[in-house]
Amino acid sequence: MSEIEPADAPLPRACGVPPLQARLRSTPEDFLVEEILGYDADGAGEHALLWVEKRGANTDWVARELAKFAGVSPVAVGYAGMKDRHAVTRQTFSVQLAGKPDPDWSGFPHAEVKVLAATRHSRKLKRGALRGNRFVLVLREVQGNRAAAEQVLQQIAARGVPNYYGEQRFGREGGNVAQARAMFAGRRVERDKRSFLLSAARSKIFNDVLAARVERGSWDTALEGEIWSLAGSRSWFGPEPFSDVLAARLASGDIHPSGPLWGQGEPPSQGEAGALEREVAAVNDDLVAGLVSARMDQERRPLRLMPKELKWRWLDDTALELSFELPAGAYATVVVRELTSEPK
Repeated sequence: MSEIEPADAPLPRACGVPPLQARLRSTPEDFLVEEILGYDADGAGEHALLWVEKRGANTDWVARELAKFAGVSPVAVGYAGMKDRHAVTRQTFSVQLAGKPDPDWSGFPHAEVKVLAATRHSRKLKRGALRGNRFVLVLREVQGNRAAAEQVLQQIAARGVPNYYGEQRFGREGGNVAQARAMFAGRRVERDKRSFLLSAARSKIFNDVLAARVERGSWDTALEGEIWSLAGSRSWFGPEPFSDVLAARLASGDIHPSGPLWGQGEPPSQGEAGALEREVAAVNDDLVAGLVSARMDQERRPLRLMPKELKWRWLDDTALELSFELPAGAYATVVVRELTSEPK
C-alpha cells in the first residue's frame, strides 16, 4: 500500500477533505512515470544515451548494473533523476564508453529492466537535467463521492495544488529529518548521505511555510513582500508592489508565489511573506543553524504546482485513471492527496 500523505503529515490540503478513498500502486503498472529530458541526443559522441524501462527497480541499482554490463566504472553512468521503485518508469541513462563499441543492450540480463533504445551523445547526463515527468496513475478500490471528485479535479486543473515535497524526500516514516538534526548536533554521517539529509532539512522548513500559507488561504495568492518564481525555471524576482501585470501573470500560471529553501543569510522576502517565513524558521532553529553551518545558499521553490494536461477517466466503477505532466522536482503524490485518502 502506498503512503499518500507527505512526510510530517497531516499537512493541510487546499481542497479540504478528500472526496475519495482509494489505493495507489496496487501494482507497479498502476504508477507509470515517463521522463521528459527536453532535448534529443546528438547522435554522435562517446556516451551511449539509453532509454530504459524498469519495473520495481531502484534507479541507482540500474545504473550500477548498466556499468557492470558495459564493463565500465559506475561513475561513467549518468542519469537525470531518481525514479520511484514501486512503479514502471521510463528514463534516460548515459554510459561513457570511451572508444568502446556499444554492447548488445538487448542482452541486458535483468528481466525487470529493458533497454528500449540507444543512441550516441557527446555529454554525460547530469542530475537535474530534465524538464519534467509524465504520469499515468490508476487508483483502485475507489469509494466515495464521484461528483465531488469531479469538482476537485476541475479545481486542480484550474488552480493547481500546494507544491509540497513528497514523502520520498523524508525517508521511511520521515526519519531523514531526525537524522539531519542528529547530524547537525554532531553525529558523523557518510558523505553520500549528507546531501540527502541537508535536502530533507530544507524541505521540512519549506513544507512548514507552505502549510502555514495553505491554512491561511494564501498559498496561491500574493502576500506583501512576496518573492515570485518564474514557471519552468529556477529564476525568481521581487519583492515589488503587486500590480495588474503581476496579477495577470499569476492568473495565467506564468509566475507563482515562492517559499524558502533555507541557507546562509536572510531570505529575500519582506513584509507579511517574510515575517511568516522567519516565524517558521524560528520554530526550526536547529535546522536553520545546521543549514547555515553547511553553507547552503538561500534559494526559492514555487508554492503552487500546476499539473499540465490533467486528464481523468473512470476505467470502471472502482478504478480511476489520472494522467498529467509535472515539472522536475514535483511529486505526483501531492496531486493525488487532494483527491483521495487510502481506505481504512
